[in-house]
Amino acid sequence: MLRKMQQRFILAAMAAFGTVMLFLAAGINLINYSVTTAASDKMLDGIAEYEQIKVSLPPERRPMISEMPWARGPEADFTTRFFAVHCNRDGEVLFVSRDHISALDEETIWQYARTILAEGKEKGYYREYRFKVWKEQTGRMVIFLNVSREQQFISSLFFGTVFIAGFSLLVVFVLVVLFSQTAIRPYISNMERQKRFITDASHELKTPLTSIATSADIIAMECGENEWISNIQKQTVRLAHLVESLVTLSRFEEGTPFSEQTKFSFSEAAWETAEPFAAAAKAQGKTYVEHIEENLEFTGDRASVQRMISVLLENAVKYSPEHGEIRLDIYRRHGKLGMEVFNTCNLPEGTELNRLFDRFYRPDESRSAASGGFGIGLSIAQAVAEAHGGTITIKRPDEKTVLFKVVF
Repeated sequence: MLRKMQQRFILAAMAAFGTVMLFLAAGINLINYSVTTAASDKMLDGIAEYEQIKVSLPPERRPMISEMPWARGPEADFTTRFFAVHCNRDGEVLFVSRDHISALDEETIWQYARTILAEGKEKGYYREYRFKVWKEQTGRMVIFLNVSREQQFISSLFFGTVFIAGFSLLVVFVLVVLFSQTAIRPYISNMERQKRFITDASHELKTPLTSIATSADIIAMECGENEWISNIQKQTVRLAHLVESLVTLSRFEEGTPFSEQTKFSFSEAAWETAEPFAAAAKAQGKTYVEHIEENLEFTGDRASVQRMISVLLENAVKYSPEHGEIRLDIYRRHGKLGMEVFNTCNLPEGTELNRLFDRFYRPDESRSAASGGFGIGLSIAQAVAEAHGGTITIKRPDEKTVLFKVVF
């Protein structure tokens, strides 16, 4: 149990840190992408303005790119690589402005423009270019701006943040593992004290309970039976059973409840345990059905597993109404051993199903008191399942039934 607690602490810490790193890395990359794209679009707007000026003026009066207000410094004529394609309304190329690009021929440029216009996009990325489409009087103009450097920076930043985030997660994982024991030490100490108290108190209670039981038996022999002596004997037995249950539960929660585990037939253990409950159910006029698959082998503590089956069946017989239905199914599917205990049951409205596994929790105090239950049986069943590496869950198929499912 303590190991599971440590694992949950590590998982929670890593989940929190991982979420922060994910949002941080995603935020940095999204902001960088947005800023870079916005800068490219702003430059495209400036290039569109430049192209319109260039078309309207003779060559000798055309300004230099470096003279434009959006230009990136005096070297802009050599560092700004773009081309513009002017098309008519039918998408046919009228002419191409490629003074600031040399890597592409006109045929390739025409193909780029036709592809963009066919897709019907207004702006976006196409290979290593950022493009934008403007409407003109004669048709449309498509401008392609080379953004290979920007794309390389976006890619480098992405892989850089992924590497840093991954490395940070690894470092934090190592640190959390190293310090997790220290972090949960107060809780472990508190649990140890609690378990030690339960064990010590249980052992201390055994002596006076034995004395009371013995004294009650002697008084009964000397004075004869009466309701007071009978009540003392009955309550002494109940207290002894409670003490035994608390010691058992404390042992299961120690993390190593079994000195050794053996391989045994789960099917035979289930048949042996279920037989008296089947007879009890039929004696009370209830329907009992069981389907136990043969030759199911299991490695664990046979007595504890039988105790778990006994708790679940006793619960089903005790709390199912008159003429109720009880069903036990034990099977192996997909390499897992499963057990289901189904019974009709009128649980009080608003019952929290998961709380049924809490110690001393009883949804119906009057019924539980009348049946002699302490509300600790299901806690033991859960402890047995978890001690064997399994899980136990509870469901309500409908308002009148309840289903306990154990999976190993």
